[in-house]
Amino acid sequence: MVIKGEAGMQLMGDWAKGEFLAAGKVPGKDFACVAAPGTAKSYTYNVDSFALFKLKNADNQKAQKDTAAAIMSPEFQEVFNLNKGSIPVRLNMKLDKFDDCAKTSSADFVSSSKAGSLVPSIAHGMSVPSAVEGAMKDVVSQFWNDDKMTSAQAMDKLVAAAKTK
Repeated sequence: MVIKGEAGMQLMGDWAKGEFLAAGKVPGKDFACVAAPGTAKSYTYNVDSFALFKLKNADNQKAQKDTAAAIMSPEFQEVFNLNKGSIPVRLNMKLDKFDDCAKTSSADFVSSSKAGSLVPSIAHGMSVPSAVEGAMKDVVSQFWNDDKMTSAQAMDKLVAAAKTK
């Protein structure tokens, strides 16, 4: 809806930028990438993960190592992240081909890492058990849909949800 001009903003991670780029939109001209209100000193991350099973065959083990090396190569990281709209997982990458959104995101990631304020994503199963994630999402949904629920009530419910086992 933002891309079509039917909505004014969207709170989303950098992966959404790929959709804007695919629609021919230009960062800094057609859209801006900014931290969500109150989050400027922290960075919530989510990473693409690949699992490789322990194998006995030496040729298959070599193939796994070759796959991992290819995925982590600067060339792959550049092509993948330029197309996805995200930032490279490698910290030693030149960002010359990346737009200002990616450069800012990368700088924010590094800064948050140094400050110890990196936060794994709850929404993507990286920081809490799925029962806690579901309970917290339920509270957010209730708050969003119930005009009578106060912020204080929602916070109390979030605290209780965080204690879900």
